Parts: sequence; structure tokens; C-alpha cells
Amino acid sequence: MRALAIASALVLALQGARASDADAPGDAHARHHVKEAQVARTIATVAVPAVTLVRADGARVQLARELDDGRPVFLDFVYTTCSAICPVLSQAFAELQSRLGADAARVRLVSVSIDPEEDTPARLADYARRFSAGPQWEFFTGSVEASIAVQRAFGTYRGDKMSHAPVTFFRAAPGDPWVRLDGFASPDVLLSELHPQLVHK
Repeated sequence: MRALAIASALVLALQGARASDADAPGDAHARHHVKEAQVARTIATVAVPAVTLVRADGARVQLARELDDGRPVFLDFVYTTCSAICPVLSQAFAELQSRLGADAARVRLVSVSIDPEEDTPARLADYARRFSAGPQWEFFTGSVEASIAVQRAFGTYRGDKMSHAPVTFFRAAPGDPWVRLDGFASPDVLLSELHPQLVHK
């Protein structure tokens, strides 16, 4: 219950701080908040599809190639007008990169839009600035078909952006299995996945 209270308080704080960007207080997604206080950790088999996405800097790239640069990678799914789940996930990434300090460059953070029709590269770049994203944290959009293909590959597609759930993925290196973290993974949880990778590099 304490974790639920903390997550809910963070959601409310983020909504207040970004009221001009948030959806209406009564929308269904904002009421979704946190369904689970615990984070469920499982191993996921993911075949990253051969799709082209567009980075926030406007570059068209192959997602599989972007993910396979040798670094440990965290990946989540967000959209920029989200007022509940996405700000919490993005804040966790922001705190993770801050706590990593000089080691942040040794880690890849990837956020894929589930609302590509609205999330243009320019809008994603603005969202990235809101969370002080460093160069190791990239945001991607693209066609609706490409976004859905990626969501399906990672087992997160719910048919509608308003129905999405908090999920974060971690892979230690290309070819390794993905760790799936269902729920609001705190920076401490993310660091616990990453720590052995940094120690043994």
C-alpha cells in the first residue's frame, strides 16, 4: 500500500506541475493510475520486428539496429499527452539517468510512442526536454502500423492508447533475453537490473 501511495502521489505531482499539458482531470486514462503496487518480473521472448521508426531528431532508423549497439537497454512505451502512466515511467527514466551520472552514457534508454499520429518528432523532442533526456535516451515515433508491430512484438498492444499499462523492458546485451517489468518500476528496481552489467563491463 505504501508503494501505491507513493506512485499515486507522484502522478498527482506531475499532473499539477504540467497542468497545461495534461488531459482533462476526469478522463478515463487519468483515473487508471496504478492497478498494482508490486512490480512483476518475468523473462520475455521478443523478436524485434524489422520496422522503420522516426527518432525525435527526424532520422528514419531501423529499430533493431538502434537497439543493438552493444549497450544495456531499457525500453518503454509512452505518448506525450498521457497524464497518468507515461509521466511516471518517464520520470523513472529521468531519475535513472541522473543517478547513473557518468555511467549514463553506457546505457541506452528507448521510449516508443503508442500515439504516432499525434506524436511528431518535434512533439517527442519537446517531451524529451521536459524530462531532461540526455543523449543516451531516444524517443521514437513512426507509422501506426510500425508502432503496433513493435507493441505486439513486446506483448503490450491493448488496441487503444487509453488502455495501456505500465511496462518496462530491460536487455543486458544483444542476443540476451528481455526482462519484463510489469508495474511502475522505480529507479531502484531499474538499477538493480543494471548494476551487474556496469560492474562487469
